[in-house]
Amino acid sequence: MDSNTRNQVLSAVRSQLPATQIDYPEIPDFPKKITALLPAFEERIIDAGGSIYKPGSLKSAQFLLNQQFPEAKVICSASSDIQGNRDIHSVINPHELADVDVGVIRARFGVAENGMVWLTQEDLVVNALGFLSQHLVILLTPTELVADMYDAYLKVSLEDTAYGCFMMGPSATADIGAVLVHGAQGARSLSVYLV
Repeated sequence: MDSNTRNQVLSAVRSQLPATQIDYPEIPDFPKKITALLPAFEERIIDAGGSIYKPGSLKSAQFLLNQQFPEAKVICSASSDIQGNRDIHSVINPHELADVDVGVIRARFGVAENGMVWLTQEDLVVNALGFLSQHLVILLTPTELVADMYDAYLKVSLEDTAYGCFMMGPSATADIGAVLVHGAQGARSLSVYLV
């Protein structure tokens, strides 16, 4: 498209704009259907194929991780709360995470209505950790839950990060033969440690 054609198209669009500015619609205050956030969150995680654990302390969480994944050769933790044997801060190329057995990430908050967690670039350190790891362990403070996506988007501040995503459960697909397969495009399992 040459600049003359582009200008003609833009002029035509501008000529059709309303004369007065129209305000955005007001977002209503939706009534909250979920009052017991933690049980609802736990149920949604399980529905999505994930697991919930409640270690009593960070020390117990480290022990649980070692018990849950005794065969893991590479554990990469993006959280200072849990120790791994691959330093995420020394990763230069995301492909270096292709052999990670267990990735550990601390989520900012969880959403009770669907079992999702909010992760930012700062939480992941290297974004690929959340998608190349064979198994994911998400650390979540149980009090950091919101009821629904309306509340979740009030907590999300996209100005503070270059990347963020909601994650729910392990990777899953049922495209071929309507058979549910976990780990087809990402983590084979997702465990949430409420600690």
